[in-house]
Amino acid sequence: MITNHFQIIFMVSILRPITALPMAPGNTVNLLGTSPEKDDGKILQRAKRGWMWNQFFLLEEYTGNDNQYVGKLHSNMDRGEGNVKYILTGDGVGSLFLIDENSGDIHATKRLDREERAIYTLHAKVVDKRTNKTLEADTEFNIKIHDINDNEPKFSKDIYFASVPEMSDVGTSVIQVTATDADDQTYGNSAKLVYSILQGQPYFSVDSDNGTIRTALPNMDRETKENYQVVIQAKDMAGQMGGLSGTTTVSITLSDENDSPPRFANHTFRLSTLESAEVGAAIGRIKANDADVGRNAEMQYSIVDRDGQDIFTIITDQNTQEGIIRVKKQLDYERKKTFSFKVEVTNTYLDPRFMYSPNPPFKDDAMVRVTIEDVDEPPVFSRNPYIIEVHEDTAAGSFVGVVSAKDLDADNNPVKYSIDRHTDLERLFNIDSVNGTITTLKALDREMSKWHNISVVATEISNPRQTTRVPVFIRVLDVNDNAPEFAMYYETFVCENVKSGQLIQTISAVDTDEPLVGHKFVFSMSFSNPNFTIIDNEDNTARIITRRGGFSQREMNTYLLPVVISDNDYPIQSSTSTLTVNVCACDSRGNVQSCNTEALLSAGLSTGALVAILLCVIILLMIVVLFAALRRQQRKKEPLIISKEDVRDNVVSYNDEGGGEEDTQAFDIGTLRNPEVMDAKKLRRDIIPEMLFPFGRTSPIKDNADVRHFIHGRLHENDSDPTAPPYDSLATYAYEGSGSLAESLSSLESGATEGDQEYDYLSNWGPAFKKLADMYIGKDTERET
Repeated sequence: MITNHFQIIFMVSILRPITALPMAPGNTVNLLGTSPEKDDGKILQRAKRGWMWNQFFLLEEYTGNDNQYVGKLHSNMDRGEGNVKYILTGDGVGSLFLIDENSGDIHATKRLDREERAIYTLHAKVVDKRTNKTLEADTEFNIKIHDINDNEPKFSKDIYFASVPEMSDVGTSVIQVTATDADDQTYGNSAKLVYSILQGQPYFSVDSDNGTIRTALPNMDRETKENYQVVIQAKDMAGQMGGLSGTTTVSITLSDENDSPPRFANHTFRLSTLESAEVGAAIGRIKANDADVGRNAEMQYSIVDRDGQDIFTIITDQNTQEGIIRVKKQLDYERKKTFSFKVEVTNTYLDPRFMYSPNPPFKDDAMVRVTIEDVDEPPVFSRNPYIIEVHEDTAAGSFVGVVSAKDLDADNNPVKYSIDRHTDLERLFNIDSVNGTITTLKALDREMSKWHNISVVATEISNPRQTTRVPVFIRVLDVNDNAPEFAMYYETFVCENVKSGQLIQTISAVDTDEPLVGHKFVFSMSFSNPNFTIIDNEDNTARIITRRGGFSQREMNTYLLPVVISDNDYPIQSSTSTLTVNVCACDSRGNVQSCNTEALLSAGLSTGALVAILLCVIILLMIVVLFAALRRQQRKKEPLIISKEDVRDNVVSYNDEGGGEEDTQAFDIGTLRNPEVMDAKKLRRDIIPEMLFPFGRTSPIKDNADVRHFIHGRLHENDSDPTAPPYDSLATYAYEGSGSLAESLSSLESGATEGDQEYDYLSNWGPAFKKLADMYIGKDTERET
């Protein structure tokens, strides 16, 4: 450290302009820098202006034991008499800076660091100790800390990471590193830095002024060396002796460029596979090496020989960059046992800068030899599939066709044939197990099935596990063995007022056969008909024409017209279909108005409709029977009289809520009785009569047999009854006729008691009355007891 022992004594003048002061006779005031002059015999005093000052200088990092002397303040007003006081204020006064108030000496009490603070601003003034009057106005000055080289250069990072492409030219910029120095850059060389490389030569260099690292060698190959550690130094004092320094490490990686071609380590590959390998199956892998990495190491393989291109194909595994050889066409050991072909490998992405370099071309090739191994294969049919044609109505045992299969292995084992019966459930065909001849077991009908699809299985006799299936499609050819018939059911009618020669129906026909030249039908009548005739339209349709008029339902309501339909194939087939013509009554426009019952039923309802109606009737009958059975079962489970004591002599009917047994007083039970014994003047018991002598009711006439008159009479009585309540009530108009010889059947008017009756005859009425007999006979027995 540099110790500052230099002391500066500042003679401070009066801060404001000095003017001549009045002096006492004989006293001379000597100001700083004044000299007497004579002018016209008089002695004058010339005053010089004091020094102009505004800052002190102080070195940082003082290491002495005493306080560091800063400087001295002095005023022209201070004549050494001890009457002047110096006062200091501002930054750090009292803690960092102290002033001797008598002498004006300023000292620093602590070590100062310019990097923490480079300048301090203070204020000084001079006052009279006795009067405390200001002698010098407040003046501002600075204490500036002078820098010393006490800080070494520092880099922003301890380790830098950078990359540069391999094979770069000399002088290619890699990265710029920058260091900083906390010392004063405006004072001396303390902060002037110089960069140098301590480690990393001769591969890299550094710019001494700005710290830029560049390549120093040509053709640096990543495949030879990829990573470099470079140490850079920054030194202050312009790199001179005694300067401080700092270092950093730069990790430089050479990035890959596609400068290395792919190469086969082995130029011959031998592979083997079974002849049963499926198309698309992988049979092996080959690998070329590329020193590059990533995208530059991606390769593609290709087969360049024609012999291998037809049978095999090769693709690249993107994960391992291996070439996968796959089967392109089915292999056959018996045809060819070995294959040899050339495989070429190139980079997928090429860099034009290196394609014409002195290195070999960016591709390589290798020979691949594939050996085919024999496999015991199943038999092979001569065709797949088989399509065989056979005429229908062929007799059982007739020849259909032949299938043939062969074992292509070297052993050429014999083969036996069979039919998969899951494909021939009706067992229509058979096959000879030795020669593969297919025959019929039943006659074939094309109208039932036009095609039969069966599977024939060929099996090696020596190895039953080796089987092969082949589909055999048997087409049944048509033979004209079906006669034509009506295309539909015709509902034909003729009006009674029809005229002769009028069209009543157009008919057509269908045939399930399929002749090669198409259908051609001929329509005719089996015999001459005086009522109708048929005209062939020669387009597979015919017209039914009336031959007379004046049909009548009374004479005949239905005519049956036999129509003969023939085809033109060989042998000719014909059939006779009956056309039913119903006679109906029509209006003048020919609209049907009515037909006989049979005709309407026949014309209006088809067979399907009749069947549906019949099914509905049956279902309804079943529902009725079921309902009756359920009702009967319920009656058996719940008898009318559950208990012997549950016998009622009174039947009460009312439609309003009441109070139980006593509610029977709300109605006149006598209404239900025989009119002959009714009490005509019996009052109602459910209400209080408003009249002392109510209106009397008249009994119906004894001989009145007309119930209607009886009801009208009772209705009139109730309407005119002043004792009737003001609310709605139920009036019962029950009436038993008096004309019966058995008189009343009601038990309400019976004069006899239960004890007067004999119920033994109930036990003779059968099981249906057994419960009733037990109840009444048992009662009599208890009463007697």
